[in-house]
Amino acid sequence: MTAFTRRAWLAQAAGLACAPQALAQLPARAEDAHKAFLSELERRTFDWFWDIAHPVTGLTPDRWPSPSFCSVAAVGFALSSYVIGSQRGYITRTQARDRTLKVLNFLAGLPQGAQRRGVAGHKGFFYHFLDMETGHRFAQCELSTVDTALLLMGALHSQAYFDGTNPPEMQIRRQVQFLVERVDWTWAQVRGDAISHGWLPESGPLAYDWRGYNEAMMVYLLALSSPTHPVGPGAWAAWTSTYDRSWKTVYGQQHLHFAPLFGHQFNHCWVDYRGLKDAELLRLDPTGQLDYFENTRRATYAQQAYARANPEGWAGYDGTVFGVTASDGPADVVREFGGRPRRFISYAGRGLAEHDDGTLAPYGAGSSLPFAPEIVIPALVAIRERHPHTWGRYGFFDAFNPSFTFTDVKLQHGRIEPGKGWVDTDYLGIDQGPLLMALANHQGELVWKLMREHTMLRAGLRRAGFEGGWLT
Repeated sequence: MTAFTRRAWLAQAAGLACAPQALAQLPARAEDAHKAFLSELERRTFDWFWDIAHPVTGLTPDRWPSPSFCSVAAVGFALSSYVIGSQRGYITRTQARDRTLKVLNFLAGLPQGAQRRGVAGHKGFFYHFLDMETGHRFAQCELSTVDTALLLMGALHSQAYFDGTNPPEMQIRRQVQFLVERVDWTWAQVRGDAISHGWLPESGPLAYDWRGYNEAMMVYLLALSSPTHPVGPGAWAAWTSTYDRSWKTVYGQQHLHFAPLFGHQFNHCWVDYRGLKDAELLRLDPTGQLDYFENTRRATYAQQAYARANPEGWAGYDGTVFGVTASDGPADVVREFGGRPRRFISYAGRGLAEHDDGTLAPYGAGSSLPFAPEIVIPALVAIRERHPHTWGRYGFFDAFNPSFTFTDVKLQHGRIEPGKGWVDTDYLGIDQGPLLMALANHQGELVWKLMREHTMLRAGLRRAGFEGGWLT
């Protein structure tokens, strides 16, 4: 793994690794204000994807406004954002179509191969990061199976939406099919049935495989549903083989646990898991009350309980404001806080009792909007009201840390707001994306409705052994 692997910290964890409450009755004015706030947040978050894409290649940067390479996962979220923007009327269908086709044509035309330079990927997979101008591998980053999966999910969303008979929409569907069919998932099975994190041309396959429970469920669904290079049914068994170790009661919530909240949320961006169950989930909960949607709801409530307990004594944590997840942070430095030395970090996969340095990410709470709106909406409103410096042109900045008030430190990103602590000044594509999709699914199931009809997604779920819900 290299320094450019955003979630390298996940490697070892991946290998080892309450009834819903109704939204409290609000006065009409307050309820209307909340709806207006969510609508504004959705529009601002969409505008980020629409405004900052490369004008020629259509690629989406990893972050902005800091100069950045492209993140292929962010491109996947961008493709979905164009569909959402068209559905909402932020842009026209023609505008969304033309931007989508520009991106897909560029990606499909990029060279692939085993060489270290001058290519975008190998065996149909893409490198984690690409040069914004050329689309070629950035620096020494890894070929990433999960980031390719995020790209493909956004592409499949585009394929489902652009169903017209005009030549541009037909071309969109063809290009998506080309990208999907080119991926050789069996090549990524280097240690039995499990799928590897990725590959480096300098040294070969990465040392770890994707095993549950984390954000890589979509990797296995895509691999199982591939029309050209599908993996066998043993792959799902490999994925679920560590479920027993993840099945825990954490802060009063029994669920498949993964400390950073994004690992729960990403899987639901494109897939509506309500009512869908596989054999492993039924084994863990024979009562049949648990599905993956409910699992993420419980994980969200565990986050809230953790913030209320605030075992590390950080500023700003309480029963309303929560959101400890993968995000930017102030700096890699040790400083005294609360009477003892504390280690602060820059970008990290934060989670319950893992790498918690007092940094909160608004998207961490917001991306759970479909699962627990009764606690997520108050959290977002409170962040906006208590920490107005977290809000900018494109909605919430990536993260903030009320405990980090030190002015003698060279910051990785962001600035110190007097009297408020550190706040990021960047937006990250892979964090803006799940927030936008949570808003869209909460307010009309915009993504889920389309994806429920996609034959490839249905096939992957059935091959994994899912039954019930909308599959029946």
